[in-house]
Amino acid sequence: MIAFFYPPLHDVDMIRGLAILLIFQSLGEGVTRFIHGLIPGPVMGMILLLAFLVLRKKIAPSIAVAADGLLAHLAIFFIPAAVGVMLYITTLKSAGAAWLLAILFSTAGAIAVTALLLKWVTKNPDDIAQTPDQPADQPIDSLS
Repeated sequence: MIAFFYPPLHDVDMIRGLAILLIFQSLGEGVTRFIHGLIPGPVMGMILLLAFLVLRKKIAPSIAVAADGLLAHLAIFFIPAAVGVMLYITTLKSAGAAWLLAILFSTAGAIAVTALLLKWVTKNPDDIAQTPDQPADQPIDSLS
């Protein structure tokens, strides 16, 4: 009797999901090269994937399994970037202070802009529509 090995369904979903993600990345590369765009191919691929998922109105289980698997090991993807910084050690020694200041000021600016935008969006919470059967001083439990 010959025993056949069938991978568990989770593994098949992971392979299928990774294939779908790579297809969208390749499509993004193709679109970027075709239109000579300034957006990197992988970013264009993610935009195409987002459009596909919005139009489809649901996420395929294989894409969810692959995305969860990639996100679980996300820290590994930063190792090449950290090693790549070592290629620019001479530049880092000469301009490191400027880089550090640029990072600090841009981070502070991003936080400030986000805070101001949040404050502007939530400027008047009394304008938020309440359900007829719920007093205005109690939180809304659901959006339905």
